[in-house]
Amino acid sequence: MTATPLLAIRGLTKHFPIGDGVTVYALNGVDLDLAPGETLGIVGESGCGKSTLGKAVLRLIEPTDGTIRFDGADLLGAGRGALKRHRQRMQMIFQDPFGSLNPRHKIGWIIGEPLTIHRRGSRAEIRAKVADTLRVVGLDAAVADRYPHEFSGGQRQRIAIARAIILEPRLVIADEPVSALDVSIQSQILNLLRTLRERLKLALLFISHDLAVVRHVSDRVAVMYLGRVVELADTDALFAEPAHPYTRALLSAAPRADVHSRRQRIVLTGELPNQASPPGGCPFHPRCPMAMARCRTDLPALTDRRVDGQTRRTACHLFEPVGA
Repeated sequence: MTATPLLAIRGLTKHFPIGDGVTVYALNGVDLDLAPGETLGIVGESGCGKSTLGKAVLRLIEPTDGTIRFDGADLLGAGRGALKRHRQRMQMIFQDPFGSLNPRHKIGWIIGEPLTIHRRGSRAEIRAKVADTLRVVGLDAAVADRYPHEFSGGQRQRIAIARAIILEPRLVIADEPVSALDVSIQSQILNLLRTLRERLKLALLFISHDLAVVRHVSDRVAVMYLGRVVELADTDALFAEPAHPYTRALLSAAPRADVHSRRQRIVLTGELPNQASPPGGCPFHPRCPMAMARCRTDLPALTDRRVDGQTRRTACHLFEPVGA
């Protein structure tokens, strides 16, 4: 990535002490960059740390270690006032379009609340802005006087998107934004997000377990496993020629539209290791069909490596680092 990052994450770590000396290692040294206007997809099995990453970036949960820089500013070093100012330009779309909306308030109040909190206009100006934003996401302005339970799942997610964009942020973190929706509605919401990204010049951190969805919306994809990024590549390159054995296994399990296409199914044995007691060396080695002795003892860094004559960013001992 050549553009100056809008979001730069280095060594991001989040550990959850759960008592009796036991700690869950949810994130372990994540390094990521996100350019202005870019969509970065985050994929991996349930429990790999995707949602924790999104919430840690916004400090909805406090990271244990690492650095997060947004538009050059240090988010982890920001005090309460400074963080509030930064959050005007960073918003989140949550997975559950009903649970994220307060059932006691009307839609107009819910969407306009960020403007009220940040003192962005008079009551009349906020009402006008809410009406405009509802139209942008494909809803009639008149629905502002209705409650969340009066809408379908797809409409509620449009409302959640309206709330996220009303402050005109530069970064939106979308945490599984379509997984709770019917397939027919998913495409509508995905197309809406793509349109908004182009119209508002948004950068998107798009978290999903659905590889087809990520492929549709992302410029680059980061594959996570047990709290670490194991591969990072342009979307087309990653789906055409995955490098890391875990990425290969994920893609081999994904349904394909072309029934005549043949891809060897890679079946992983076992479940994700216990995050309170992660394995030594490469975290994937207990399930990896290509594991070597070195994989059991040495943790591979996410770095540029030679893969079939190309340079790919991956964390795997099968490939030698560039310059080694």
